[in-house]
Amino acid sequence: MGSDKKVYVSSDGMFGTSYFMAVVGVAIYYIQQAQGFWDGVLGIIKALVWPATVMYKVAQLIQL
Repeated sequence: MGSDKKVYVSSDGMFGTSYFMAVVGVAIYYIQQAQGFWDGVLGIIKALVWPATVMYKVAQLIQL
């Protein structure tokens, strides 16, 4: 009989991998700079939102 399996194919490509590696690298940097536990937690949060900050600064720079 026929197979009813659905296959999901992601087309993120290299961008997804590059983004993940950048977030991990930034998180490691912030955690190394942390003076205490909560500074490390804040570093992880900063690592997750830094792309938005960068895009905001770029938009300001080119005056969008």
